[in-house]
Order: sequence, then C-alpha cells, then structure tokens
Amino acid sequence: MRVVSICPSNTELMEYLGLAGLLVGVDDYSDWPISITDLPRVGPDLSIDMDKVESLKPDLVLASLSVPGMEKNVMALQERGIPHIVLNPQSLSDIELDLTLTAAALKEPDRGKEAAAKFHSRLEDIKKRAEECKNRPRLYWEWWPKPIFTPGKINWLTEISAAAGAVNIFEDVELASVMTSWEDVKSRNPDYICLAWVGVRKEKVQASVVTKRQGFDQMNISKDHIFILEEELYCRPSPRLLDGLEKLFVMIHG
Repeated sequence: MRVVSICPSNTELMEYLGLAGLLVGVDDYSDWPISITDLPRVGPDLSIDMDKVESLKPDLVLASLSVPGMEKNVMALQERGIPHIVLNPQSLSDIELDLTLTAAALKEPDRGKEAAAKFHSRLEDIKKRAEECKNRPRLYWEWWPKPIFTPGKINWLTEISAAAGAVNIFEDVELASVMTSWEDVKSRNPDYICLAWVGVRKEKVQASVVTKRQGFDQMNISKDHIFILEEELYCRPSPRLLDGLEKLFVMIHG
C-alpha cells in the first residue's frame, strides 16, 4: 500500500508498527525515523498541499486532529474522495488503540495487535517500578513560556507523570491545555520544572526564561530540578511518549 502521513505523530506510529516502509510522503514536520528523510514533503501539518498528496496516489492518508486547525485537512480529504483515516489520541490508551486501528486499515491486523501488546507491556513495566518509589514529586510542565501554557487533566502528560511515579500539578484542571500565570504555578509548589516547548528544539530552550521570572528564587527549586526536554518525546501523541516516560522516570527517581 502507498501511505501518506500528514502529522509527525502518525509518521512515528507507522515506524512503531514496523510499516514506515509503506510511506510515500509525509508532512514537513515529520523528522523521525531517519528512513523518511528523503520522502516527498506535502507541507506543514496545518497547511497541507492536497494537490501534492493527491499526486502521490495514496491508498491511505493518515490524518490527525491532534492540533486545532487540522480539521480543514480532513475536510479536504473528504471533498477529494481520498481514502483516509483520522487519528485523534488524547491518552496513552488512545495511542494503543490507534496502533490496532491503523494496522487494520493497512491490512496488517496482526502487526497492530503485536505492537499494541508491546506498548501496553512497556507502560505497565514502568508503572510497576513507579509503585515501588516512596516519593511522588510534583511536576510543572511548560508547553509555552509566554503566555504560559501547561497540560491539564485531559492530557497524556498527566498520565505520563502518574506512570513515572509523580504528579502533574495542574491535574485538577479539566482541560487538555491550560493558559495560566506564573503566580498560579508558584502557588502549586512544584518540585521539578519540565520545559518541553511545542515546536522548539531542545537546544533552543533556555532555563533562564524561568529562573528570571519574579519570585523564582523563593520557590526552593534548584537549577538541576529544571529539565529541558525533547518536545518530540513529550508533546506528540505517538508511541515515542514511552521513550520520554522512561527517561523521565530515571531523571526523577535515579
């Protein structure tokens, strides 16, 4: 089958299934696995060039609703009659389910079941290790610095925090993404600050953006408790979140 992915998380899901070799085109932001480097690009995920997509003669397009604004891609696929499925995972269990759904759509159901089982087993292994940890540190996740955005309860990073034996300090807010203030963050007394700015490479994120904020010195957080993280391991709803989870567990528990 000829497959086009128009979202980085979908491209990564294809690799986790062992089916990245079916890809004949990807969006501009897909950057993993390395095997997709030379594939035709069909534009940024919010402005997909449907003429290019159609020219690749796909048997299936993997669309997404993971970012507001992607709805227009789905509408364009429908209008043109291009075969597609739409993934919109909001949780780790959704990602597990998407592995089976996508593989079934690609006529590889056994691969999907195997990948989902592997995903589930890996997640449970980390959870069991976390249960043995006595302390449950409080994590402040920052998705964007100005204005400040952080994940709320309806988000995979709240699950990632819990699975790592920690707590997202904004888990009480019934939203996927929360625009908040630095005063609110300080009042919640985090033990660690996790910086994973959406769309920003790790090397361009500066901890000083946080340490220079008013009142940081009174928070009793050492600079080695400020983690600058790879946004691709924490901000994309793909199976690579497990790589991020395993890394986070080591960072907070040793």
